[in-house]
Amino acid sequence: MTKIEKTCGNVVMFPGKKAPRRQTQSGPTAGQREWLARGLSQPGGKLPLFDREGQPYPQRTIRSCIAKGWAEPWFSNPLKRDWLVCRLTDAGRSAARKGPRS
Repeated sequence: MTKIEKTCGNVVMFPGKKAPRRQTQSGPTAGQREWLARGLSQPGGKLPLFDREGQPYPQRTIRSCIAKGWAEPWFSNPLKRDWLVCRLTDAGRSAARKGPRS
């Protein structure tokens, strides 16, 4: 009896077998968690624009947290329109309290 292989992307599938599950990213990365955690002690859950060294947080970090529902845009800054001022969501508070994924 021979096994017939089907190739689907980088995964080799065999008839009758379930496809391997992709690992889901259940929690924030260390960088995302650091940004989210800084909002825990702020009024209204306001998230910082700059890290502790005064450098702006990467837009990629901010936008990925918004996409995952951990943060939401709060208001636009009339003086600096390119600054994305955000606050924590309830899901963001929960994610900030978890450890970074390994």
